[in-house]
Amino acid sequence: MFDFRTVLCYLLPTMKINKLTLKKIKMFFKDHWIAVSSTIAVIVLITLSVIGFMGLESFYRKMQLAQLPIMILIYIFAAAISAIIYVSLMMGQFGRIDKKEVKGANVNVKFSEVLGIDEVKEEALEIVQLLKDRTAIQKIGGKIIKGLLMIGPPGCGKTYLAKAIATEAGLPFLSLAGSEFTEIFVGVGARRARQLFKKARRLSYAHGGAIVFIDEIDAVGRGRQYSFMGGQETNSTLNQLLVEMDGLQDEKENVVVIGATNSPEEVLDAALLRPGRFDRKIYIERPSLKGREDIFKFYLSKVKYDPDIDIGRLARKSVFKTPADIENIVKEASLICIRNKRDVVTSKDLSEAIDRIDLGVKHRKHMTPEERRMVAYHEAGHLITLYLLHPTDDVFKASIISRKGFLGVVHHQPREELFTESKEKLIADIKVSMSGYMAEKLKLNTTSSGVASDFHHAMDIAHMMVWRLGMGEKHIGDFTAIPEAQLSESIKEELNNETERIIKACAKDAEDVLIREMVLLDRFAKELLEHEELDYDEIDAIFKEYNKSQFNDPTKPTA
Repeated sequence: MFDFRTVLCYLLPTMKINKLTLKKIKMFFKDHWIAVSSTIAVIVLITLSVIGFMGLESFYRKMQLAQLPIMILIYIFAAAISAIIYVSLMMGQFGRIDKKEVKGANVNVKFSEVLGIDEVKEEALEIVQLLKDRTAIQKIGGKIIKGLLMIGPPGCGKTYLAKAIATEAGLPFLSLAGSEFTEIFVGVGARRARQLFKKARRLSYAHGGAIVFIDEIDAVGRGRQYSFMGGQETNSTLNQLLVEMDGLQDEKENVVVIGATNSPEEVLDAALLRPGRFDRKIYIERPSLKGREDIFKFYLSKVKYDPDIDIGRLARKSVFKTPADIENIVKEASLICIRNKRDVVTSKDLSEAIDRIDLGVKHRKHMTPEERRMVAYHEAGHLITLYLLHPTDDVFKASIISRKGFLGVVHHQPREELFTESKEKLIADIKVSMSGYMAEKLKLNTTSSGVASDFHHAMDIAHMMVWRLGMGEKHIGDFTAIPEAQLSESIKEELNNETERIIKACAKDAEDVLIREMVLLDRFAKELLEHEELDYDEIDAIFKEYNKSQFNDPTKPTA
């Protein structure tokens, strides 16, 4: 049998040969044997042709030289046509994996660059250690994890974390989206799955391991459908994927499959989630306040920015934002900075970027003076009750410039993610919604159609409080769980009356606050009419000018 080690030791006596190097050389010849053989054949044929050509008489030699250009063109055209037909039909072009493997060293995403998900990183580090050294788990007879499923909202860092695992482990990284498995041709998805895992096993043999990353795995991993209307292609692809993942259990190669999805876990096929396939699940949430601060620092470090930027305030203004959202904010701020011909990104640029993303692009409508005055008082009413009464939210902007179809807006965000909402917070939300209506009524002695969305929001909250959350005075329980036909008319009437009572009580409280702060109401309306927009610092300065504290609580943190 042909011994590569003997040949290499003879040809390259100075080269240090190890098992991994030999495996890579073997894999090179296995992967490129057609190209190597073709090259050798071409060289031999050219050599023989030159020798034969030189032996011809001068007449025949000149005739051959005259025909040579056209013959070369004919041969090239024929070879190209033959190659296309062979690749497309004989080798299955439609099912070929066109993506090239990316080695971990080239991915170059370090764990230190994965921010905002520290707890998840700890679990990922454990997998990296097992990939690097399998002896520890083999000593006790255990098996390495073969499948890792990442579940989380879009943009939270699933793909980034998978690349970091490949980089830290120093292994080849094969990436494919779930949608790339599916085609209109039956059997193509299954073929692609076979080719993907075949390539992963070969790379694992040569490099000591490999990572297969399937993004948006729900596109191919949803529960199987059995009907005459279709689904056969998706089913066959999923079945092949299950078979390939099962095959990894019997292989010595160190291949780990990482899947990512932003869909609920329940939509995936149960066979895909069982132990032995995706052994571990990692739930990736949006970053916390500290995580958002770190992410802002990371992306701001890639641009020139003003060192006086309050990153803590940016983080508080970016509640519920993912790392991808924050990256987009910094990119948008950079464009705004260039548009305004500034050399560094400022707080104003970042604030405007967040407003553009959250609130939409500005559209200055040509409103009548009466309309502008009504909008100004409407937004001023929201602003005052929000600042003085709301227990959880900070006010970052008030504007009477149209965005997303709204004539004005008061931009506010909770100081931190809220996973539950208290009765006090819900009541405050209703008061804020009703305050625009009350401000119009108090100052203009009329109301406008602009209160429609506010009423809808207030009624929705009050209805939820009474019908679902047991926050009324008389009834307790979730009455939406009972079929409507089984509810008596008297109970429905009592629940609806309680909902209306909450709305009216909140409207009265909002009215009382605005009557008490009428001077502030006029001041903010005047400022909005004059400047159109007020930022956090401007709003806070006016309240402090009148000795007003937010939520009447001196211990409340400020932005």
